[in-house]
Amino acid sequence: MTDTQRILDAIRRLVRQLRLFDRAAQSRLGLSAAQLFILAELGKTPALSLGELADRTHTDQSSASTVVTRLVEARLVARQRSPRDARRLVLTLTRAGRAALRKAPPVTQQVLVNRIDALPPAERKRFADTFTQIVEEMGAEKSAPMLFEDEGHTATARRRK
Repeated sequence: MTDTQRILDAIRRLVRQLRLFDRAAQSRLGLSAAQLFILAELGKTPALSLGELADRTHTDQSSASTVVTRLVEARLVARQRSPRDARRLVLTLTRAGRAALRKAPPVTQQVLVNRIDALPPAERKRFADTFTQIVEEMGAEKSAPMLFEDEGHTATARRRK
């Protein structure tokens, strides 16, 4: 097997794994993989600002905000004033959000992040530079929504039907 074949095979396997996780989250909980990733991060630290949540999910604030808005509409996440600083809004899981998280399958995005973070720094930088260059040369947009959040199969969408 050539290096090109190995790379394409690894990409196909990764996309398939992420798609299977998204389907499992959809069928089990009615949530997208992105929504479950957000819930899992909020489950680790009970009160996060939107900026902190975006940092933890390795995305930009606008993408995280879109997902959070859907979770707030589905009553799985609440926006509240911080008890320490009333000027600051924090996000917390609701009782329903904690219950959904208990029923959730393992969060594949977190497994992926953990594996990438475990790479030696020089290897991680080389991988990031090379992969980013390939994606940019393919003409991909500079920013994208969280994984599988743009597919429109969310708890909020289902409840509106």
